[in-house]
Amino acid sequence: MSQAEAVGPVGSGRSRNPLWTFGILRSELTTTLRRWRTLALLGVLAAVPVLIGIAVRIETSDGSPAGSGEGGGPAFLSQVTNNGLFLVFAALSVTLPVFLPMAVGVVAGDSIAGEAGAGTLRYLLVAPAGRTRLLLAKYASTLVFCLVATVVVAASALAVGALLFPVGEVTTISGTQIGFGEGLLRAGLIAVAVAASLIGFAALGLFISTLTGSGIAAMATTVGVLITVQILDSIPQLSGMHPYLFPHYWLSFADLLRDPVYWDDVVKNLGLQGLYAAVFGSAAWARFTAKDITA
Repeated sequence: MSQAEAVGPVGSGRSRNPLWTFGILRSELTTTLRRWRTLALLGVLAAVPVLIGIAVRIETSDGSPAGSGEGGGPAFLSQVTNNGLFLVFAALSVTLPVFLPMAVGVVAGDSIAGEAGAGTLRYLLVAPAGRTRLLLAKYASTLVFCLVATVVVAASALAVGALLFPVGEVTTISGTQIGFGEGLLRAGLIAVAVAASLIGFAALGLFISTLTGSGIAAMATTVGVLITVQILDSIPQLSGMHPYLFPHYWLSFADLLRDPVYWDDVVKNLGLQGLYAAVFGSAAWARFTAKDITA
């Protein structure tokens, strides 16, 4: 069998050793997390809480309050000077609409198209892995990046918040107080919820990556789709379609800081992300398994 036949739409007939699945996933994770581009993205994400913390520290040096308003989103800034733990929530609310999904869009968009553009995709498919397992490994490594990126933001914010501001009991959005330990648990839960908010967009980026052989084009298209959908979600006249747009419930993680926790929008967000993951994951699989690999 020629090499071209080995990477054709139907794949090869080699045996499928389950250990190959873990080997491919480990290789993909190592490759993704060790790339200089990935490290640079994580560095930028880690710098955002530092800049926010320093800005709030300077702004409040004369005793004036930081931020304004109540509830979620950037209004968390108003609580940072009282409790550094709120820098975690503020940093996540600032990075989630733009910085985090853009970083995920770069990784997801480059996952397949980058390999094709570099001429390494056909050699990956020659190995006894199979297209489905390779695609799953690519998606799984992107999801791991979602979690790692979110944890980097949260950990950086926690360190900066504890260094620049006092920490202690947490006042919830509902006005009640919870202990610092429970506040940390809520912060961890919020970080997981934020990472889970990106699984639908990651699947969309993976699908776009299967449509082209240029990593740059796939990354640009994925980020372009993100910006377009964000704009659509901000137009009041299109409110009827807002609940079906993947970023609509992203900031629902603020409800995890209520007492008791308000789960409705959080569950809607997770369900919507699961739907996007199923639809665009299936589309990516259909495209990738039927695609002729020439590079």
